[in-house]
Amino acid sequence: MSSGKFSGPVWSLFRAVVGFLFACHGAATVLGLFGGHRGSGEAVALGSWPNWWAGLIQLVCGVLVLLGLATRPAAILCSGSMAYAYFIAHQPNNLLPINNGGVSAALYAWTFLAIAALGAGPWSIDARLGLRRTAAAAAGPAQAQ
Repeated sequence: MSSGKFSGPVWSLFRAVVGFLFACHGAATVLGLFGGHRGSGEAVALGSWPNWWAGLIQLVCGVLVLLGLATRPAAILCSGSMAYAYFIAHQPNNLLPINNGGVSAALYAWTFLAIAALGAGPWSIDARLGLRRTAAAAAGPAQAQ
């Protein structure tokens, strides 16, 4: 059995789960769902820096990554926001993520960087749109003759 047979679908599922989990963080921060921001039961005040904006990135880009739509740019923004969170909120307290509470931020930053580098996978809106573009490009020259 070849592992390549399953790599595309598994990657797509991995991307979707990571996007869903990230969107849940955003929904908690921006909308006060799932226990609210840091379990407070409340949403963060509209427009407050940086938490509300980070939550908005988490919600919007998490949904985009979940769906596999504009996946690479959304994942770059997610990765950058988590790197920012790590270096501003966690790393000043201690060098290692295990000691500074930044494991989740570091994992999300590197995970989204991998998603940006490798793309959405075959089970994504990006892949479906790519198939349409490829089919249209292939049909284009034939119709011109």
